[in-house]
Amino acid sequence: MQRKAILRVFDSLAWIEDQLDELQSIDQKRTLEIRESPHVGGQIQFNGKQLVDFGSNDYLGLSANVKLVDAIKTQAGFVGWGAGASPLISGRGTLHTRLENELAEFKNADSAMLFPTGYAANVGVITSLAGDGDVIFSDEKNHASIIDGCRLSKAKICVFRHNDVDHLSSLISESARFRRKLIVTDALFSMDGDIARLPQLVDIAKSNHAMLMIDEAHSTGVFGANGRGVAEHFDLESEIDVTVGTFSKALGSHGGFVVGSQKLIDWLANSARSYIFSTACPDASCMATVAAIEIIRDTPDMGTRLLKKADGFRDRLREMGFNVGTSVSQIIPIIIGDNKSTMEMKEKLLNAGYFVPAIRPPAVPLGESMLRISLNAMHSEEMIEEFLAALPGL
Repeated sequence: MQRKAILRVFDSLAWIEDQLDELQSIDQKRTLEIRESPHVGGQIQFNGKQLVDFGSNDYLGLSANVKLVDAIKTQAGFVGWGAGASPLISGRGTLHTRLENELAEFKNADSAMLFPTGYAANVGVITSLAGDGDVIFSDEKNHASIIDGCRLSKAKICVFRHNDVDHLSSLISESARFRRKLIVTDALFSMDGDIARLPQLVDIAKSNHAMLMIDEAHSTGVFGANGRGVAEHFDLESEIDVTVGTFSKALGSHGGFVVGSQKLIDWLANSARSYIFSTACPDASCMATVAAIEIIRDTPDMGTRLLKKADGFRDRLREMGFNVGTSVSQIIPIIIGDNKSTMEMKEKLLNAGYFVPAIRPPAVPLGESMLRISLNAMHSEEMIEEFLAALPGL
C-alpha cells in the first residue's frame, strides 16, 4: 500500500512546468487562442474582438468562397465525409483522382499525388528521395517540415546560408562521394517573404547531377502569370524535378501535394510513409480544391493584383522607417528583433483592432523576432490606410 501511495505522488511530467516557466521568462511561451469566425473580407473574430486580419495565409480570400462551400455541400451529400482508409487500401476515390488530374494539368506536370498536409508531403517526399549514403543541401530558412524531412531521412545534411548560391556551390563541390544529392528549398519563404534564386539553383543542380526540390506552399496561386508559382514566374517549371505544395494557403482548402514525373509519383506511392500510412483526405474536400483551381484558372491576375498591392504597402512601411527585410511578396515582415518588444507591439495592435501575429524563435532565428503581415486580396485600401495611420501612434 505504501509503495502505491508513493507512485501516486510522483509526477513524471513535473519537468514540463519548469520548461514552460523558462519559455515564459524569455517571452517565448505560446498559448492556444480561439478564432470565432471564418476568415471573411479581411476580418476575423478573435477572442471576442472583431479585428482586421493580417494573420491568415488565405491569400486570395477563397477559404469562405461560395464556390468552395457549395462544392463541399454537394459532394458530401453523395460521398459523405471521411475517406475511410489510407490511399493504398481503399481511401483513394474518384474525387481524389479528379483533383490529382486537375492539379497536374494546372501545375503543367505529368502527374500529381495528394498528401494529408503540406508537412506530410515534405516529410514523405524527402525521406523517399534521400537516405543513408546520400546528401541533402537545404536553405537555412526552409520551413520546419523540410528540416524535419531532412533529419528523418538519415542523409548527410548540409545547410547553406539563406539564398546564398555561392555557399551552396562551395558545399556541393565537395559531395562527389555521396550516392545521391538533393537540393531543397522553399520557393517563397514563409517568414521573410522573399523568393528562392531558382535560375541559379537550377544551374547548380544540373552541373552537379543533383535533384532539385522546391516547396511552392506560399507561392501557388499568387506568383506566375497563371498562378502556378515561383517556378512559372521564372519560366523554369520543366527544370524542377520535384514540386511540393499545399492547398491550405492561397487555394483556401486543405491538404498537401507533390507534382512531377510519373516515375516520381510511382516511387512515392511505394516509399512515402506519410502517404502510405495516413488516411486519405475527405473526398468532398477534393472538390473544394478543384473549385479553387478553377477560380484561379478563370482569373489568373488575382495573384498579380495582390503582389502589386503588397508592393505599395511595403514601400509605405519602409518610408515610415520599418524594417521589412528582403520581402518581395504578400508576406511582409516587420522585423523588431527581441521577443519582448515584438509581443508588446502585437498587443498594441490588438488593442487598436488589428491581428498581426508575433513570430518568435524557433520559427525564426534568435534576434529576428517579427510581426508577420499576410496581405490578402480581401484587404481594402481603406483597411491598409487605416492600419498605416495607426502605426506611428503605437
